[in-house]
Amino acid sequence: MTKVSVGVIGLGNMGRGVAMNFAAAGYSTAVWDIDNSALKYFKDWDNVFIMSPDKMAFEGATLFYVVPATLEIEKTLLGDEGVLANALPETAIFDLTTSFPEDTKRIAELASEKGVYYMDAAMSGGATGADSGELTLMIGGDEDVFDKHRDLLGSIAKNIYYLGESGAGHAMKLIHNMVVHTIFLTNCEAGRLAESAGISLKDMIDVFNNSNARSYSSEFRFPKHILSEKWDARSRVYNLNKDLGMAVRMADSMGVKAHYTNQTYNFLEKAINMGMSEEDYSLLYPQFDTIRDSDPI
Repeated sequence: MTKVSVGVIGLGNMGRGVAMNFAAAGYSTAVWDIDNSALKYFKDWDNVFIMSPDKMAFEGATLFYVVPATLEIEKTLLGDEGVLANALPETAIFDLTTSFPEDTKRIAELASEKGVYYMDAAMSGGATGADSGELTLMIGGDEDVFDKHRDLLGSIAKNIYYLGESGAGHAMKLIHNMVVHTIFLTNCEAGRLAESAGISLKDMIDVFNNSNARSYSSEFRFPKHILSEKWDARSRVYNLNKDLGMAVRMADSMGVKAHYTNQTYNFLEKAINMGMSEEDYSLLYPQFDTIRDSDPI
């Protein structure tokens, strides 16, 4: 009899909430992270088991990867002790990362050769959405596999969109993030301009949120993490830079000119060069002028 039905690999800001919600929904859940301290949170859960990814696959669990990107996933998939060599036939793997679509397609082909289904399931909603089980998922891959796992996905997501073949979910996530991050930095620029004009940042955000300039950034990010001076958006500058770099790469590969995306990416590259890679990205606001005026890359 199968011991676990779900496996979650990666227990950071997003993965911990994903694992919590599977377990809370009654699924026998296996968890794994390269950081042992991340595993301690689940040591007293009755239906959560610490287990390496290959063992999860051997037990027939549906696997969910919540790690930075494809590179980290691929390291656990290949080799004699990898997931693909140990997975039961028709095992489903859901990739919740933000990754480059062509890399996703390549891994899906490798998985298919082993009789394993590899689904991109890019997520939006941030750590708050992961904690509450109200993520939005963007799915690419075999539609029958998606339909079979719809109820399971509903344990962690409020909105689930099937978008097409392998890579479609990750392409949608890159498009989504190029908009989210560009709008965030536009609001930062607007805030610095408002303050220079003698208008408080709070007043600007209040006006935005009651007019056509409102956005997720103005309605949530600025009040919760910047106006509050908590600086706790729970995502690194590195993540924004990684996402925009892939969006630029995707646009270039398709011959699409992405001017605003490139400008945002260049700004984030400056922030990285200033040593902000591991900083919470809400701190881009107080550092905005310094980053903007730093030497060109």
